[in-house]
Amino acid sequence: MASLEAIPEELSRLMKYFPETPAEERPAFHSAAKDFLDRAAPKIVRQFSPMARVKWHLAASGRGEELAGLLHYERENPGAFAVKGLRRARIELPGIESSSLPSSVRNFNRSELPVRGKLLDLVWGDGKLVVKGYAYIPNVPSATGKRSLRVAVLRRQGSRSALPLRLRTVEEPRATTEAKGALHNYDWSGFEIGIDPGRLRVRGQWQSGTWRLGVGIPRPGGMSVGSITKNNAGAAGHSYTRVLDDGVRLVAGFDRNRLKLTVDVVPAEIESQESDGDTLTVTLRSRVTAPAGKFPTALRIDHEPSGFATDLPLQQTGTGDDGWLRHTAKLPLADLPTDGVTPGKPRKYRALIVFADGTTRRATNGEKLRTDVHPLPDGRELAVLTDGAGNFTPQLRTVQPVVDSVRWSADGELELAGSYAGPAEQMKMVLRHTGRNEDRPLPVEFADGRFTARLRPDTMETYEGTVPLRAGRWMPRLRLRSEWDHTRDLPVTIRPDLVSVLPLSHRPDLVSVLPLSHRGEHRTYTVERLDFDRIFVESGPVIGPELRGAYRQRLMRDVYTPEQRKLPLREAVLYNSFGGKQFSDSPRAVYEELKRRGTDVEHIAMVHDQQVVLPPGVRGVEWGSKEWYEALARSRYVVTNGGIREWFVRREGQVVVQTWHGTPLKRIGADLLGTPKANLAYIASLPQRSRQYSLFITPNAFTTPIMTNSFRLQCEVLEAGYPRNDVFHAPDRVKRAAAVREKLGIPAGKKVVLYAPTWRDDQRYGGRRFKLDNQIDVEAARRELGEDHVLLYRKHHKVLDSIPGAGQGFVYDVTYYPDIADLYLIADVLITDYSSVLFDFAHSGRPMLFFTYDLEHYRDTLRGFYFDFTSRAPGPLIKTSEDLVAAIRNIDEVSEEYKEKYAQFRVDFCEPSDGRAAARVVDRMLAIKDEQQG
Repeated sequence: MASLEAIPEELSRLMKYFPETPAEERPAFHSAAKDFLDRAAPKIVRQFSPMARVKWHLAASGRGEELAGLLHYERENPGAFAVKGLRRARIELPGIESSSLPSSVRNFNRSELPVRGKLLDLVWGDGKLVVKGYAYIPNVPSATGKRSLRVAVLRRQGSRSALPLRLRTVEEPRATTEAKGALHNYDWSGFEIGIDPGRLRVRGQWQSGTWRLGVGIPRPGGMSVGSITKNNAGAAGHSYTRVLDDGVRLVAGFDRNRLKLTVDVVPAEIESQESDGDTLTVTLRSRVTAPAGKFPTALRIDHEPSGFATDLPLQQTGTGDDGWLRHTAKLPLADLPTDGVTPGKPRKYRALIVFADGTTRRATNGEKLRTDVHPLPDGRELAVLTDGAGNFTPQLRTVQPVVDSVRWSADGELELAGSYAGPAEQMKMVLRHTGRNEDRPLPVEFADGRFTARLRPDTMETYEGTVPLRAGRWMPRLRLRSEWDHTRDLPVTIRPDLVSVLPLSHRPDLVSVLPLSHRGEHRTYTVERLDFDRIFVESGPVIGPELRGAYRQRLMRDVYTPEQRKLPLREAVLYNSFGGKQFSDSPRAVYEELKRRGTDVEHIAMVHDQQVVLPPGVRGVEWGSKEWYEALARSRYVVTNGGIREWFVRREGQVVVQTWHGTPLKRIGADLLGTPKANLAYIASLPQRSRQYSLFITPNAFTTPIMTNSFRLQCEVLEAGYPRNDVFHAPDRVKRAAAVREKLGIPAGKKVVLYAPTWRDDQRYGGRRFKLDNQIDVEAARRELGEDHVLLYRKHHKVLDSIPGAGQGFVYDVTYYPDIADLYLIADVLITDYSSVLFDFAHSGRPMLFFTYDLEHYRDTLRGFYFDFTSRAPGPLIKTSEDLVAAIRNIDEVSEEYKEKYAQFRVDFCEPSDGRAAARVVDRMLAIKDEQQG
């Protein structure tokens, strides 16, 4: 809540890490908390969330042990509690007697038990508008049980009129999945409500008015009433219009994202539009019986951002067979300004009907109006569109593709077809991921003013084979082949009059309603729409609904895993490389060593979203799946280069090898103590986390004491060198490098520059989703280096966004190449910054350049270093893209200048380096098993 901002920042931090506070320092915090509450206005304290009220009351009352227990509970179950009571609803928390809390602390007010409702679908059936969704009260699952008594009602705005509705309870697992909390099940909070529009008549007549849908849910202490909020795509994410009678529309729309129904008795509407190439002629119809003041006099076309506005006089042309008056307005197309209309930046106009009394209303489309596109000079067009509310919407834009046919084949091929009158020979089509901002090519053919794009999402090509299309939403876009980024992309839209009824082929009898879905081998792919007419393809999750969400994952952890741990261990090795995003790094090297020896074990690899191609004989288990929990509980060996889960406990007889993933330059773990970056809760958990491991691998003498302290290691530490760096000594490394160059399509004779930067803590979209902070002028680099170099650009696996210039012949996006070790073998020069790749690549002895454009900020503000990087770096620290390009061009001179520093760097950080690190790790791993059984 906003009132929490009133708490001083340092006091808030002390609360957050109270469980880690030494006993002798706790009284001072209790005193400070009491002083704060004594001084705070009661109004502010009342606005604290229920959990916050309890925490600060315990703190001010000196109840430290209870507060520490509550904070531990909150970390595991954020925002979760129980609600009890008959006449007054109160909070119930484990370890705290509610009667020991003042009523002002423990009791809820009405706003603290809101209804959380979400719209899932809007459909028309049997003469009714059917509203489907879910509604529950967070932390009160009993209120939405299978036999709960919920009510639904429509209330007319500006009136006391209310219409009770029949609400049918249905099972809806998405409610629990999307709730995020792990404690409560809301599966039976689903509902279906059928609304007969005839009931919206007033005294038997249609009258304009707005009705709001509310759902009431009984709960302890009374009833909570709330609205149903819109979804973000498909029918549940857009307004919906239905003609009820001649000139009467029902519009299901949204006000501040909350569902409302509007009966619109239109005084005038657009009936048709046509163009002769120079003029757009719009025909309106208006009611003969309308009052004189509501006689339409003009059609106003305006665009507020640019200041454009024009009133087109209406000419009455007679009366139609339906008894409505007809009027026409003419818009000279040359009058529409084209400044600022560029690819990807259309200009959407608003259309208003002006009446004799000076009032206006949005021009809406009559039932017979058909949208259309009218060609204009210079590669532009005027599209006459509509939206979910049925508004007449002219749009001036660059010629863009419009889908009029969508079809899934029986074997899983998606075909999108439509019209495109632009320069087809200059265009390509891509799919762009809305969450990751990354592109995939979408094969497309152009012919006779039409396009056909085909996609097999179950078999997307990668360097090693095929994988399914990555989970999430993918938007088709049309892009000039010469463009280096997405900023001038053309959207791919659905023909507006086909949004609800979209042909599956050009035969008019084959129709379907979006969404269109296809079940692949392990997931469902769906064609849907966003922003009314933007088409997208959604790749669904691999894990089935029975395992999705925090609640069901908790059951797997707390119920299924203990059952599996009672079963015997299997002679299997479970590998985790970067959370299942790759099968690479030191875990891959350990696998190869075990294969070389012929060790009789099953090989199992964790995979994330099925985005990894595994070697023959390696079984993949999807992270969070039933098979994943089983493998984690029953595999004799676990080899990981990162964390698994904080709840994981190594069982007796299990050998867990932590290889980690880099020599540290940046401060990590407990070494951040005393800095704002220190996470005291995480640091306090490090001893328990280290007990997960039987063996921790370090790459050199420099790293061993750092890891021992920063991770509070209480397990055996083996300074074996990193198995992943054995590649620099592999007998087949030259042959392997040639194969990699061929796989990437690098022209013979061109030098390879590999750029592998780390992420920036302060450049993020949110959470652990980091932005690409590209500071290389790739166009200038191509001009200077493109003749005899290629630039391989590898983002850190936490970084999103597409790479500018990738696919244009100079820049190669190798982010998803399965193992960076292969890229080391072909790189003539490495560019990095503060990434640990510098310690690995140093084994090659080849030149390194450090593009440290933000050195002072990164070192002094963000992370801090373990040593003076400026004096020990084995290559120049470069600030500008221009200087970076110059250093590449003069790499021989740079290498000579840094020869001595490079040699010392290898002594300090690259020993041991003999190609036997994997062998040493496997020797010790197998020996630990023998010792445990001996």
